[in-house]
Amino acid sequence: MSENENLFWTKQYSLKWSDFKAEHNPASYADSHSVIKYGFTWTVDSEKMGRDILFLIKNIQVSVEFCPLLSSVRPSETSDQLLKYEQGRFDLAELVKRENISNLQTKFEGKTFPTRGKNEDQRKQLAKEDSGKMIAQEIEELQKILEQRLQEYDETTDYGNNSEKQSEYALKFEQLKL
Repeated sequence: MSENENLFWTKQYSLKWSDFKAEHNPASYADSHSVIKYGFTWTVDSEKMGRDILFLIKNIQVSVEFCPLLSSVRPSETSDQLLKYEQGRFDLAELVKRENISNLQTKFEGKTFPTRGKNEDQRKQLAKEDSGKMIAQEIEELQKILEQRLQEYDETTDYGNNSEKQSEYALKFEQLKL
């Protein structure tokens, strides 16, 4: 991993304290801070229908990414319990993605969208740009869902301090790794 790359959620990878590369703000109330976001890739294709060129969006892939350079921990607080809590935040993002991915794909795949532009090459270029903006808007909505679920997770587990609730979440997250 190079210095500025994000970590992608996988079944095999678990966060380590060394993944939290940002300097922790001593004035922060929280002992740790993680930044988790969604990334995406897709394929855009175009087809000519009469005089119009329409574009299609295919193969939408969404990734869950942990941002090491934006994530930090108070050095004196690096406990296994706190790391499990942070891993839970990462796992929750994957769970939210899985719960919502089919809606996202259904919204676009198999549908055609109009293009803009003066000629065929420009229309194809703008189709790529427009399709990216359309998907990005949906990813923003997914990020909002995640933020709500993370807040619920934080409150329910008392930021990992309620071991009973943390264990309940851990059981849900284990299902992701099967």
